[in-house]
Amino acid sequence: MASFPPPGSLTLCELNRDLITVDALSDDQANQTYGKILGSVFSPVPFHSLESEASDQEGATTTAGETVQRKGPVALLQGLVNTYLGRLFYPNDVHLLPEVDLQGVSWHPNKHVIAFISAPTQVLVRDYQESEGKDPSILANESHRDVRVLEWRPNGGKMLAVGCKGGICIWAASYPGNAASVRSGAASFLGSLSRSSGNRYILVDFLRSPYDEHVSALTWSPDGRYLASGSYESSSFTVWDFAQGVGTPIRRGLGGISMLKWSPTGDYFFASKFDGTFYLWETNTWTSEQWSSTSGFVKGATWDPDGRMILLAFSESSTLGSVHFASKPPSLDAHLLPVDLPEILSLTGSQGIEKIAWDNSGERLAISFKGGDDMYRGLIAIYDTRRTPLISTSLIGFIRGPGDSPKPITFSFHGKFKQGPLLSVCWSSGFCCTYPLLFRSHMLP
Repeated sequence: MASFPPPGSLTLCELNRDLITVDALSDDQANQTYGKILGSVFSPVPFHSLESEASDQEGATTTAGETVQRKGPVALLQGLVNTYLGRLFYPNDVHLLPEVDLQGVSWHPNKHVIAFISAPTQVLVRDYQESEGKDPSILANESHRDVRVLEWRPNGGKMLAVGCKGGICIWAASYPGNAASVRSGAASFLGSLSRSSGNRYILVDFLRSPYDEHVSALTWSPDGRYLASGSYESSSFTVWDFAQGVGTPIRRGLGGISMLKWSPTGDYFFASKFDGTFYLWETNTWTSEQWSSTSGFVKGATWDPDGRMILLAFSESSTLGSVHFASKPPSLDAHLLPVDLPEILSLTGSQGIEKIAWDNSGERLAISFKGGDDMYRGLIAIYDTRRTPLISTSLIGFIRGPGDSPKPITFSFHGKFKQGPLLSVCWSSGFCCTYPLLFRSHMLP
């Protein structure tokens, strides 16, 4: 039977298909429950108070996720013109952007370091290995305008790409005697330091998007050599040669970009649009196949660990789709199969799937859903998944967050946590919580 967190309780972790709940957030309880197994505790990171503080310091007013600085009448008029033009040419894309599963939280691929968007103009970085007892690093800069997405660079030390209005901010950790270097000839605002009592981060580069477009989709190639970016304001995406700082635009079809995802092996690339089309690319010759959805646009996408299938959530369906490649790369021969999750409708009374995340082992799937009755609203469903050879699912239970009527804003799995899936969730109540999902028998006492 699926685990259900009683009202007023908080989920702490999973132990062998049982989602453990507690009455309050406590490192002591976490240590007694899973800390003795892992040898460490992942304390919640508060960010609501930091968001309020940032808004006060910058003198900005926030409306519907947009940050509007207090400026003179000319700048204000120009802003209104830009907003009008955006709505004229991409009316549906702007309206639908909040429904997309944007990458608002990212675990470093090889370290216990997490970054997440904590305010429209700032990012928090929490290092669980080196920041014991210290506050998270706060990444903020004048170039951080309406931050939408972020992702750590693979094989690049502690380097983070942050998509915002006008381009991509590249932050890098800097240490005494080993300072991060700023790209030669870059703008004068680069090199500014983050506010932190722990690691220091420096803004080392700014990749300006074509026509000052708002970057709302990001994905690194697995080797960290290339960075792809896209915008709801454009029908093309850009592939950046990161070492050179040079971007190549790639265009297919119409409609703004909703999501970009590089496969774990680097052989394939996924791009979706708000008009319901999506493209599968093979990256050897950069050729593609177009697909069209009858279930709305793709609002969530996640590759399996082997890069042989991609799991999709659609805006007008409570059923997931899995695209399976029929043969090895660079073949684009693939077929789409449904993955039913009957409990999402029958048990929760929801209006469909909202966000999805699949752990790197392919054994745990996290799903949030729209609406739901009073008992299930705001919870995250956790599924046991198998891939032999098609995807099968089994509901384990639900995760409840802290605070008053919490809702999951964004969530992601640690890519390479060796002791089991590690799910981090940013809740609307102002906490980023991490949940170890432990189920392998050799890990448990």
